[in-house]
Amino acid sequence: MTSALLQVTDLQTRFHTPEGIVHAVNGISFHINEGETVAIVGESGCGKSVSMMSLLKLIPTPPGEISSGTAIYRGTDLLQKSEREMEDIRGKDIAMIFQDPMTSLNPVLTLGRQLTESMREHLGFTKEQAEERAVQMLEQVGIPDARRRINEYPHQFSGGMRQRVMIAMALSCAPSLLIADEPTTALDVTIQAQIVELVARIRESLHMAIIWITHDLGVVAGMADRVIVMYAGFIVEEADVNDLYDSPGHPYTLALLAALPRIDRRRDHHLKSIAGSPPNLLVAPHGCPFAPRCEFVIEKCRQENPPLIQIEKNHSSACWVDVKTGAPR
Repeated sequence: MTSALLQVTDLQTRFHTPEGIVHAVNGISFHINEGETVAIVGESGCGKSVSMMSLLKLIPTPPGEISSGTAIYRGTDLLQKSEREMEDIRGKDIAMIFQDPMTSLNPVLTLGRQLTESMREHLGFTKEQAEERAVQMLEQVGIPDARRRINEYPHQFSGGMRQRVMIAMALSCAPSLLIADEPTTALDVTIQAQIVELVARIRESLHMAIIWITHDLGVVAGMADRVIVMYAGFIVEEADVNDLYDSPGHPYTLALLAALPRIDRRRDHHLKSIAGSPPNLLVAPHGCPFAPRCEFVIEKCRQENPPLIQIEKNHSSACWVDVKTGAPR
């Protein structure tokens, strides 16, 4: 049996605002196995990024608060570690790629300076060793003439090249777990495909696990082993990637898939939008948070939030209705 690299249980994160408490993450539990890629998908604001920032203890406090939960990484709880201990873990054991490389890179430091910093800190490299490793990493992510370009600044690179630099920085210390927070969102479709292929190739060579955060189910079809679907701070479905696409078990997942453009559809086919809007996270949901937008809704949905239960092998859904038949479970 594959061992769990990371086991998250009952993670809850809230934000205290003048308007009230924002219930951003509501008791989610999941695991990541050694060497696997898990995609976390859902609309903007559903809690994907906040969940990952919580695991790394990067939530600003105040206004943020991790109110409960555990995150067991290789036998120890990340949420109980001090800031100094987390500084040793971030970048070395668990690395993160952020959505916008231009705001993540320091505009007044050369790429070489930024690439070598973590290697000297975490791996004890000399300046010369770190610079040589930095050149190798830039070459590995497909940046030509790396030895010269290591002395350039972020503004001298295109968006796609900056994201490649961020990948090189994240992988420079050979982490066991890479968290990629919508790393292709700001890029055009061609560059998106190149970045996805690059990360998949590096994953195979380094044998690391990946959490890929995205709002686009189309991106994850060819690169994820499992998919976790989030809505309003809850996990509403989890399944192996093929099972999720072939036999979705939650109305929200069905709606996301129906909104995907596909080349095998007729030219006059219209994409389906999801009616309504996501719930206000200032108000704790009474019943299923997706109920106001759901075409399968029954009265029980409005009264009680369904638990995440197994509906098939390696496939769980949080829904009172069997979406295949429309009948209550």
